[in-house]
This record gives sequence, structure tokens and C-alpha cells, in this order.
Amino acid sequence: MLNTLYDNTENIAERFQNAEQLWFWFVYSKSAQNGFVHNYTGTRRPCELLDVETLITKLYLSGKLSDEQLNVMKKFGDKRRAPHQYIYSENKSAGLWKNAMEILENAARTKGWLID
Repeated sequence: MLNTLYDNTENIAERFQNAEQLWFWFVYSKSAQNGFVHNYTGTRRPCELLDVETLITKLYLSGKLSDEQLNVMKKFGDKRRAPHQYIYSENKSAGLWKNAMEILENAARTKGWLID
């Protein structure tokens, strides 16, 4: 399969389709880790939660992601959906989201977390 990687324990890790899938997985997994979601059995992924946190932190500290973008990512990550450009109150958020996802996608692709 082209969308899998092998980790050092020989378990198959399924790569993400895109940055949005990566982000929603991260937010959901953090909720599960903090006890807000019960009975979570996830698919093996090519990265750990700490890897994603570290990547987001590096993107933020390097100035590639702004406070505004991170706030939108958090807000809509918690809602489990992307902001919609045609909903007036979400129009600005949709632009910030799109740009943030492009930045995250480029960084995650470099790490090998996304399907090529």
C-alpha cells in the first residue's frame, strides 16, 4: 500500500490524506488522552501527538503560523469541522484556516506523514 509506513515495531502506520485530517486526528486524540473521549481505538499513525505538538510549536515560533491562525485551528478543531467561507461570520476564519492548513500540509509532507 502506498499510504502506509512501517514503524520500528513492524506495525503498519497509515499516513494522513491531508493537513485537515492530521489536525482533526490530533485534536481528537488529545481529547481522548485527556479523558474527554471514551473507548477510543485509533489507527496506527506515522507520528505521535508530541510530534504534531512540536511541529506546530516550531511553525509558530518561526513565524509561519500566527496567533490568529492557531486560535482558528483550535476553535474549529474543537468543533470537528473547518470554517466555511460562505458563512458570513466564518469568512475571515476560513481564510486563516486555509492558509494555516497549507503551512501545516507542507511541513507534514516533509515529515512523511501525508500520502504523496
